[in-house]
Amino acid sequence: MTTATVAAAPRTIRPRKRVNQARVIKSEWIKFWSLRSTVITMLVAVLLLVGFGLLASSMFGDGSDPGGPPGSEPTDVVGASLTGTNFAMLAFGTLGVLLMAGEYSTGMIRSSVAAVPKRLPVLWAKIAVFTAVVFTVALAGAAIVFTAGQAMIGDGGASWSDPGVARAVIGTAVVLTGSGLLGIGLGALMRSTPGAITTLFGVMFLLSGIAALLIPDSWSDVVQYLPSNAAGAFTAVAQGDNDLAPWAGLSVFLGYVVALIGAAAWQLKRSDV
Repeated sequence: MTTATVAAAPRTIRPRKRVNQARVIKSEWIKFWSLRSTVITMLVAVLLLVGFGLLASSMFGDGSDPGGPPGSEPTDVVGASLTGTNFAMLAFGTLGVLLMAGEYSTGMIRSSVAAVPKRLPVLWAKIAVFTAVVFTVALAGAAIVFTAGQAMIGDGGASWSDPGVARAVIGTAVVLTGSGLLGIGLGALMRSTPGAITTLFGVMFLLSGIAALLIPDSWSDVVQYLPSNAAGAFTAVAQGDNDLAPWAGLSVFLGYVVALIGAAAWQLKRSDV
């Protein structure tokens, strides 16, 4: 009797790839697009931006009241086309919250920080992917609704070459992206999707109205430094008497974003997850 000896095939040992920022970004890119809620929320945000902008433009063109959120009704043709910004801010902000707080609710954050022990590269990767995608989508939406809205308004509409128009349209994309980054920061700090969304809504929509009612007239200038007011100053073509200058408004708004992201980074670095 003979015994057949089968030689075992040699095992191929693949070298372990070092974790770096580029690979973490690639991982977050895959996670970003693998979530159905991501696509749905972005679609809702664009529909709000374009839909309300076109509706307000059509009403502005026929001399009707263009409407808009209380206290932020459009007073010019550019503002009419960009009326949907305030609604899209909440949608993009919600997307930012879901991107960060959603990992805490599902427990995915444990896998993320186990794969990337230094932790902060995960946050930077989320911010990089979110900023690239949302700014591109928001800019496309703002450009489309402005162009279509001015066509609906007709002869009284504005053009891209008019003073402040390009800043308003591009600034809309910047503000929408910034609102989403605020959502990421709140999601990392609060680790609760409902809590972070509620806080974002209160800060971006309710705070300025409450402050205008409660703050004495001698302190009324404080209102212009609130996040929504500062963002509005940057995207406005015509500045109001109590508004910040456009670039000052952008600086204040980005200051809030940087401060909140910095707090989120500190929290992520020191927490046990």
